[in-house]
Amino acid sequence: MPERHEHGDHEQADHGQPSGTKGWLVNLIRPHSHDSADSIDSALETSGMGIRAVKISLAALMATAFLQVILVIITGSVALLADTIHNFSDALTSVPLWIAFVLGRRAASSTHTFGYRRAEDLAGLFIVAMIAFSALLAGWESINRLIDPRPISNLGLVMAAGVVGFAGNELVASYRIRVGKRIGSAALIADGYHARTDGFTSLAVVAGAIGVLLGFPQADPIVGLLITVAILFVLKDATRQVFGRLMDAVDPALVKMVEYTAGHVPQVEAVSGIRMRWIGHRLDAALHVTVDCDLTVADGHRVAEEVRHALLHEVKGLDHALVHVDPCDHRGADHHEVTAHHADGTGTGPMPAE
Repeated sequence: MPERHEHGDHEQADHGQPSGTKGWLVNLIRPHSHDSADSIDSALETSGMGIRAVKISLAALMATAFLQVILVIITGSVALLADTIHNFSDALTSVPLWIAFVLGRRAASSTHTFGYRRAEDLAGLFIVAMIAFSALLAGWESINRLIDPRPISNLGLVMAAGVVGFAGNELVASYRIRVGKRIGSAALIADGYHARTDGFTSLAVVAGAIGVLLGFPQADPIVGLLITVAILFVLKDATRQVFGRLMDAVDPALVKMVEYTAGHVPQVEAVSGIRMRWIGHRLDAALHVTVDCDLTVADGHRVAEEVRHALLHEVKGLDHALVHVDPCDHRGADHHEVTAHHADGTGTGPMPAE
C-alpha cells in the first residue's frame, strides 16, 4: 500500500517505487517518476491541459491554412484550393472539442449528477464523423480527377504548399495525440488522428505535382485514392477509441491494478464486483471489498477509506471510487439475500460479491 501522507503534499511526496508484481502493474499503467508533471492531475487541471492543446493546435492549423491561401492565389491550383478549404473546415472541428472541455469543468447538478464530462465523448463522435467525411471527400475528388483531369501550374509552389500543409497538420497531430494520451482523452486523440489525415491529403497534392512533373498526370488522383485508404485505417483506430469509451470499455490491466491495490490494503480479505468506466478523460470505479465480519461499522468505513486512498494514488485519472464493504461469510450467511433476486446477469443490476 502506498505510504500515507496528507494530500496537500501529494506532488512532493516520495512514495518509493513498488517492486515485484505490484511494481509491474503500476509501471504498466503509469511509469514511476518523481517529476511532479507525472503526478495524478485533478479534473480541472487535465481539462485545462485539453483546452490549451485545442487552442494551440487550432491556431497552428489556421496559420497553416492562411499560408496556403496565399499560395493558392499565386498558383491558381484547384487541387490546392480544395486542400486549403479542407484544412480550414477541419481546423474548425476543434471548436466542439473546446466546448466539450469547458462543459466538462461544470459542477454536477441535480439533473446531471455525474457532471458534464460525457460531452467530451460526444465531441469524439463528431470528430469520427469528420474523419469519415474526409475519406469520402478525398475518394470523391480522386475519382473525379481520374475522370476529368485538371492542369496544375506553378508546380514548385504547389508542392511547397502541400509540404506546409503536411508539416502543420503532423505537428498538430503529434501534439494532440501526446496530450490526449497524457490526460486520457479519447476525443483529443481522435482529433489528433483527424489532423494526421489532413496531412495525408496535403501530401497527395505534392505527389500529384511530382507526377505531373514526370509526365504522368494521373499520379495525382491515384495517390489520392491511396491516401483515402490510409484515412480509412486512421478512421478505424479513432472509431475504436471513441466508441470504446461510449461503451464503457477499459483496459483489463486497469481492472487488475484496482484488484491488486485494493486487495493489499490491510484487513481486506477479498475484492470483487469491480466496475470501471471513463467519463470524458476521467475514471470512475466501484468495487466490493470483504472484511472481517466482527469489525465495527466505523472500522469497516475506515478500511473503505484506506482502499479509496490507495486507489486514488495508484490509478492515474481516477476521480471517484465507490467502495462497498461486505462482511465475511459467517456460518454460511448470505449477506445479499435481500437483493439477490434483482441480479439479472447482464451486469446492470446490483454488483454481487463473488
